Amino acid sequence: MRVLIADDQKSVGTSLAEMVGLCHHQVVEVVATGMEAIQAYDRHRPDVVLMDYRMPKLNGITACRYILAKDPNARVILISGWSAPVEPEASGAISILAKPVALPMLDAALTAAVEPRKKKEPAPVIVDATPLRAADSAEPEATA
Repeated sequence: MRVLIADDQKSVGTSLAEMVGLCHHQVVEVVATGMEAIQAYDRHRPDVVLMDYRMPKLNGITACRYILAKDPNARVILISGWSAPVEPEASGAISILAKPVALPMLDAALTAAVEPRKKKEPAPVIVDATPLRAADSAEPEATA
């Protein structure tokens, strides 16, 4: 899988790139701003974008929305050292991971990112399929 990384802290971007490699995926580029992430997405068309939630000028949520406006099938995972004030669905991201990111969590998020998106489906209707018992012919029917 090809992964684009966007984080304004160079050390975090480098660490994430090493972790993506340990998960047996390819890093196409590491960028430092939301605007660079949008431009790099256009250049590389990666399978997944790992993006810092808070970056100066253009934050990860806004960059995520720009990317999704151009490519509705884009897969973005936001990463934050802060508690996220919005749910992933509100930003368009498929998930939000907390910093510091543990390798097993990153691996699971990357694996889940390439699975087909589940469409919102109506709740299933459960029908009781228990067959009705036939009246026992040996017993007389109750009469009122």
